[in-house]
Amino acid sequence: MRFLPMAALVLMTVAMVLGACGSKQEHPTEVETTIADSRREIAGDSTLYGLACDGCTDSVLVFLPYMSDRLDTLDIIDAWQQKRIFGKPHIGDELAITLNPEDSCEALCVINLEVLRGSWCYMVTPELRNVENMPRRMQRRMMAEMQNLPDSLRQLWLTPREYTLRLKSDYTAQVHGGMMAQTTTDDMSPVEFPMPRRYTEWHIYNGRLVLKADTISGFAHEGEQPVSDTAAIKELREDTLILAFPDREQGYYNKEGSRR
Repeated sequence: MRFLPMAALVLMTVAMVLGACGSKQEHPTEVETTIADSRREIAGDSTLYGLACDGCTDSVLVFLPYMSDRLDTLDIIDAWQQKRIFGKPHIGDELAITLNPEDSCEALCVINLEVLRGSWCYMVTPELRNVENMPRRMQRRMMAEMQNLPDSLRQLWLTPREYTLRLKSDYTAQVHGGMMAQTTTDDMSPVEFPMPRRYTEWHIYNGRLVLKADTISGFAHEGEQPVSDTAAIKELREDTLILAFPDREQGYYNKEGSRR
């Protein structure tokens, strides 16, 4: 009989531990939530991050913000009309939302991060080598002569190349494509392919996509400052991304198709 109280105590302890574990699974701790949200805390960024929940329609968005334990219902009618819904939300998708500063129940912009992440491809055409130092007459002459090249050389020199911008889940970025070093064949060519900026990070800032490279080449050197490009998202679907940079508009395609 001496062991019954001890057995009861053990059972009670186990029950308490199991109950505590269950509550942790349903409600993430403050530390866990802070870690999940740490990459998104950028000075001056008013973007709200969280998950799409059941009940979303073309007029309302049911949204669970990070660092919150209650659902928000946001009006997205104007955002749809202004084409500011980038990637239709589905249950469980991670979203980046810009709220109306005059009405916290209205979303001005919704970006589906699940759709944005991934590998986005684009084609790059060659340019005349040292074209900025050529008179226009010489440029026209070279273009005319290139039309008379053998098909094998034309295919070698003039065929567009595919570059890829990869936006990863950990907010790092990679760019594939271009030549890291010129070859003998490249030196003999009258054309050259532009070197892409080697982005290393990405994030959303007030509804825009910011792409960061340590330097123009993408590798840090002592004394050089990081380089960032900011682009407005013009269109985002499962297979299409269009970004508007200050000096150009760039379209991308996703060869994998739907990722759902």
